[in-house]
Amino acid sequence: MRRSLFAALLFNLGVLALPQSASALDVFSTEKRVETGPFAQFHAAACPKDRIQSPLTLADVVDLSLCNNPRTRSLWAASRAQAAQLGVSMSAYLPTLSSPVNYSRSDGVNNDGSPRATGQTLSVGLTLSYLLFDFGGRSASVENAKQLLVAANASRDASLQDIYYNAVLSYYNVLSSRASVDAARAAETSAQKSLDAAETRYQVGTGTPAERLQARTALSQATLDRIRAAGVAASAQGTLANVMGFDAAQSFTLAPAADTAPDEAAERDIGRMINDARQSRPDLQAAEAQIKAAEANVTAVRSNALPSVNLNGSMARNRFRDGGLDTSSTSNSVGVSITFPWFRGFGDVYRIRAAQAQLEQRVAERDLMANQIALDVWNTYQTLLTNSQALRAANDLLASAEQSEKVALGRYQAGVGSILDVLTAQSALASARQQRISALYTFQSSRFALAQAMGQLDLTLVGN
Repeated sequence: MRRSLFAALLFNLGVLALPQSASALDVFSTEKRVETGPFAQFHAAACPKDRIQSPLTLADVVDLSLCNNPRTRSLWAASRAQAAQLGVSMSAYLPTLSSPVNYSRSDGVNNDGSPRATGQTLSVGLTLSYLLFDFGGRSASVENAKQLLVAANASRDASLQDIYYNAVLSYYNVLSSRASVDAARAAETSAQKSLDAAETRYQVGTGTPAERLQARTALSQATLDRIRAAGVAASAQGTLANVMGFDAAQSFTLAPAADTAPDEAAERDIGRMINDARQSRPDLQAAEAQIKAAEANVTAVRSNALPSVNLNGSMARNRFRDGGLDTSSTSNSVGVSITFPWFRGFGDVYRIRAAQAQLEQRVAERDLMANQIALDVWNTYQTLLTNSQALRAANDLLASAEQSEKVALGRYQAGVGSILDVLTAQSALASARQQRISALYTFQSSRFALAQAMGQLDLTLVGN
């Protein structure tokens, strides 16, 4: 009796331990449905999560952000969780097997008060159940899980594009802020030259104390502007380090970006671009998959209100010991059961209504997103055109301001100009430099913004 009970317990413990020992198994190959899309390589273990090359190109920044950002890991985990739910739905096509074990012990006394022999009963069984037919409920559940996985993958890719775009913006913000520091330093150098010229004219008696004070004030302002620009640059570098998944204090250097010029070829047919976006945007693909999942869910909910047919089988061995009596028996059974859910308090009716309403909601959300995509493409396209023209104007402005500053300073050093003309020209030059820096990196960022709006923000844009 004890050996039989011990063997039964070992069997059940082994079954309970199986899911943990087999947790790495993927019988239905659901994981293969996760590693899809343009960013599948960032799910691999070979992803360089903690490697910083020097200097970092834009491609390196994007790679590190997609590899090392904690949000990336969260997105992939969400897709794997949905893939596991697909496996749960597919498991309904397999039979279930369980092993019930029952043990009881009874003690008592006879009518004369004497103790009665102890009775022990052990029952070990094996139960099999298999769903034969359920009016399409299982297939609808599997289809629902498949579409939800498609939606999860598409939503993940849309979020990964957000991470990608934030990395691009942070990269250009660092370059822009560092260029602003260089421009502020150049303005400080020009202000120092003006002060030197004012000191020289003052020493030879052709300048006034007011001119020297004006030049010194301009130098102090230029120094303050340079200090503030350096603080902004340090903050931008910390932000980029955070986007790449590192501490803000992480040091790194950046390779210079290509000095991109406005591209006339970028000015394309806006109608075709909107149509392309509706084909490529992963969030719209996710919305379409949500509709298909909701349709399958309606079918699954309807099937719950219909009959189901199950195949059932069981085997059991019973052993009874009572004093000197030791008996055993075996029982086996096989049968088919049909369940008719005649009435369940109108719950099925309301569950079907809820599923249909959810389907209508998903369709409305898809249509709303399609309209928003058209607006996103239109706005980012217009922004790109504006920034392209602004960059051309900023280049012309900078060239003109540089020439004007040279002329004003030369005239003042020759004794025929005023310090006010020099300071005005230098202020205009400093402003032109900052505007050109802003126009350049804003234009470069807007190219990626349009690609994101069209759903075409992939690794080819950064040379991967």
